[in-house]
Amino acid sequence: MHTESAPRITLKVINSLYVEAMLLADEARAYFDQHSHPTRAVMAPIDRVNFSCESLKVTARLMHVIAWLLHQRAHAENDRLAPPDRLGDAADSDPAALARLPAEAQQIIAASVGLYARVARLEGRMSAPAFAGPSPALSLQSRLIAAL
Repeated sequence: MHTESAPRITLKVINSLYVEAMLLADEARAYFDQHSHPTRAVMAPIDRVNFSCESLKVTARLMHVIAWLLHQRAHAENDRLAPPDRLGDAADSDPAALARLPAEAQQIIAASVGLYARVARLEGRMSAPAFAGPSPALSLQSRLIAAL
């Protein structure tokens, strides 16, 4: 059985995703820490709790993505380093609770979920072997030997 190594991520992709994650982290911080105070003041207590929980989930998602990307970058620049760890697990959001949050919060949450999902798919492709199965060249060679 021949197995090629998993595909590697390029520095260009790493840097692009990193910039996107950092910009989203800054946008989330600005919104959740500064601009949402008037909105939170009129929310029901349970919605304020959900708002705070979602803020933490956004932060956790983005920190998982950023940490994973930084580790990927370090490994890409110096392949003597240990292979990057897996992307951390992110908590799901309750759709009913999200529906009661302000539209801007929903947009930031959706953006963090989308970015995390893209990076998780990328990580999944990288950790899976690019090709698993008998080598086509070895298979052809075996058939030629059998035919002769």
